[in-house]
Amino acid sequence: MVVICLDLCLAVAATWMAFTLRLDTWHRPVGMEWAVYAVAPLLSIPVFVKFGLYRAIFRYTGLAAILATSKAVAIYGLLFLPAVIALYLWEGIPRSLSVLQPLILLLLIAGSRTVAWHWLAANSARTTNRLLIYGAGSAGAQTAAALASAQQYTLLGFIDDDEHKAGRTINRVSVMSPAAVPAFASRFAVTDILLALPSASRERRNQIIEHLSALPVRIRTLPGLADLASGRVTVQDFRDLDIEDLLGRPPVAPDPQLLARKLAHQVVLVTGAGGSIGSELCRQIVQQGPSQILLVDHSEFALYRIHMELELLVRRSGLVMRTVPLLASVCNFDRISEICRAYKPASVYHAAAYKHVPMVESNPGEAVINNVLGTLNLARAALKWGVDSFVLVSTDKAVRPTNVMGATKRIAEQILQSLADCGASPFDEGNAEHSKSLPKTRFSMVRFGNVLGSSGSVVPLFRDQIANGGPVTVTDPEVTRYFMTIPEAVQLVLYAGAMARSGDLFVLDMGAPVKIVDLAKRMITLSGRTVRDEFRPTGDISITFTGLRAGEKRFEELLIGENPMPTEHPRIILAREEFVEWPTCSQRVQRLLEAARSGERDAIVDALRTLVPGYIARPTAERPDTVAEQPEVALARH
Repeated sequence: MVVICLDLCLAVAATWMAFTLRLDTWHRPVGMEWAVYAVAPLLSIPVFVKFGLYRAIFRYTGLAAILATSKAVAIYGLLFLPAVIALYLWEGIPRSLSVLQPLILLLLIAGSRTVAWHWLAANSARTTNRLLIYGAGSAGAQTAAALASAQQYTLLGFIDDDEHKAGRTINRVSVMSPAAVPAFASRFAVTDILLALPSASRERRNQIIEHLSALPVRIRTLPGLADLASGRVTVQDFRDLDIEDLLGRPPVAPDPQLLARKLAHQVVLVTGAGGSIGSELCRQIVQQGPSQILLVDHSEFALYRIHMELELLVRRSGLVMRTVPLLASVCNFDRISEICRAYKPASVYHAAAYKHVPMVESNPGEAVINNVLGTLNLARAALKWGVDSFVLVSTDKAVRPTNVMGATKRIAEQILQSLADCGASPFDEGNAEHSKSLPKTRFSMVRFGNVLGSSGSVVPLFRDQIANGGPVTVTDPEVTRYFMTIPEAVQLVLYAGAMARSGDLFVLDMGAPVKIVDLAKRMITLSGRTVRDEFRPTGDISITFTGLRAGEKRFEELLIGENPMPTEHPRIILAREEFVEWPTCSQRVQRLLEAARSGERDAIVDALRTLVPGYIARPTAERPDTVAEQPEVALARH
């Protein structure tokens, strides 16, 4: 009703302005001229109602609303014309009013809608975030257009490295250089900076993030070029920084030819296919065009989820292959052997393992059965049915381990090293002639550090803690870890399978280790918060130290032996480490498995020490019997 009353007044005002312009003097209506003032609103309002001008939400007025208004005024003008002609013939009313009045009315109505839109936007923006967009290119302009209607952010300006753009404007929003950002952000209380740089290199993004990290703003990013191909950007596309941005270094570059060397047109089996590493292995293997990929996992839901995802990926990519979900445990030799017999995989990637350090420390028997016996069963089946390549996903915690998880992974490595050293399969499978006719399996291992973003990573935990206002929990101020992303780790595993000779143990050159407390501080500052400590007691989020967990090291290592050798990939190292021959290894492994089945912790620890000379177990008094005693502390430390 307010807008209808406004349009009535505007119709009268447009009539007065038309008379004034036509007669070139301030108009005072007399006689039949009053009829024109009456006809204008009586004709215009019904037409505007018919065209839905009063059903629009004026807060979101745009080009479509302006076009609808123009059409309505045009129809009104056609109806207004005969009325003016009739009055001209009767009383000599100027005929030009039939053109002047509708044009002026259009300008007045369009102007009123624009003013209303700006007024509503200004009032709603008082409670929104104050944003700068880094990147004054096409992605930045698309983002600004999305923000104009979303009303969730107030866009204060653009940032661009191009000096020629500094001082210019995009839709009346100024562009500034990076050097001007700190002063501008402080003066105008900027809360968010959005990186609209989908084509920027990882190195350049890291430089920008480092430059902005000192500001008390939240740094967010847009998707990559592939996600922007549709030319549409929405506020929902804004997301927190990538895991790679937190890593602070360029990721390992892929080599498609090397990856496809042993995967294209082959049958490939992945154990632990539903896990963090296993699922990414499956995604990257599918891209290399195998004939079949066998997904093995003992978790029904995890297997269903990765199978559905891969089926969709295969259809979208137009690939011709089968994805076969196989519900199985690597601890069941008969089931694993039957799978290898039925599908004849050429390559096996063994990612199935218990890896959560405190959980494994509290359940050593199950860890030994799963990590050691599972590897032994899979290796035995690979030898029995002629698998060409077997790659074990290992960990840096296998180096001089102080926990059960690391010790079991080192034993899994030793099993494969010992089997690779044998001239033939040491297992009596009841068909010696068949075994001799099969190719010798190439066993190899890939050892790497922590992966950012996995189910056991600190990154999801830190994000949740920051979102909840803290505190962020770190075990020890000196704890350092080697980090890589999940795609990097998976590329390494695939490279190893392509270049490996039997018995090779590969390690990634992961650069310098990262302090966990520094990672926590980086995530806090990049979220737009400040760290609360003795130097800044008024900060937003504090960091608390909870103490080392059972079996946890302050510093991780990647190598046991000396003289590592380079490989054809610049970021992959070939390690040389000692192992015992298979007869001795087999006897010790059997004693370990017997101890694990009995559930006697001391016997398990003694057997682990025999197999892994570098293993140092914490005293029983310092080791929790179960992680369920203090779930909140266990979760925070994890």
